[in-house]
Amino acid sequence: MNNDLNKTMETFRTLLKPLRLYHRYNVEGLSSFPKTGPVILAVHHSLATYDGFLLGLEIYEKKNRLPRGLGDDLLFKLPFTKEWAPDIGIVPASHENAKQLLENGELLAIAPGGMRESLRPSDERYKVRWNKRKGFARLAIETGTPIVLAACPSADRIFKIYENPITAFAYKKFRFPLPIFRGWGLSMMPRPVKLTHYLSKPIIPPKLDSENFDIQVNTFHAHLLNEMDNLMSRER
Repeated sequence: MNNDLNKTMETFRTLLKPLRLYHRYNVEGLSSFPKTGPVILAVHHSLATYDGFLLGLEIYEKKNRLPRGLGDDLLFKLPFTKEWAPDIGIVPASHENAKQLLENGELLAIAPGGMRESLRPSDERYKVRWNKRKGFARLAIETGTPIVLAACPSADRIFKIYENPITAFAYKKFRFPLPIFRGWGLSMMPRPVKLTHYLSKPIIPPKLDSENFDIQVNTFHAHLLNEMDNLMSRER
């Protein structure tokens, strides 16, 4: 493990420790998480976002595995994130980068719903916006990689998000997040909700059938979406 990673992870621990305590964070289902080999970790994307980093740190500390993430282009443009993202193995999101990480036996973290999912108004809390996001299912079948789903339903209660034309326009036109939201009271301070991540057992994709690949992807994706809905319903 290189010094840059050690230094970055120590910084993450320092930054995330107060959030762990504040949200009484815990993970259910980590005991069945694969100890080795390629894995796709598919997570639900909240506006807070840091719930995903809390999960990554937990996996790193308990399973000695560092999730390698596919990052939105915005991560590599912002002053702070463009410095630490490469240090912890986040790479620009692309099918080629994802396949390479899995071929190297890495733990690949993906948020299929992306930024669009994180901008959902609060009247859509607990909903999974993965209907048209089938790339991760396709990738799993192509590479024969198991998928672990991760849901943190209560992360949707950290902020109150308002539906408005400004957010919709900014994302559609510029792919830039511009939500209108509030946290505790009228402030932007995160609400002190208890956060629990629920992990599925590894879901094995079907063996690749080139002649019926699209059908395979649609069927497997529907199964994954149903499983994720079940995980998100744990706190409805």
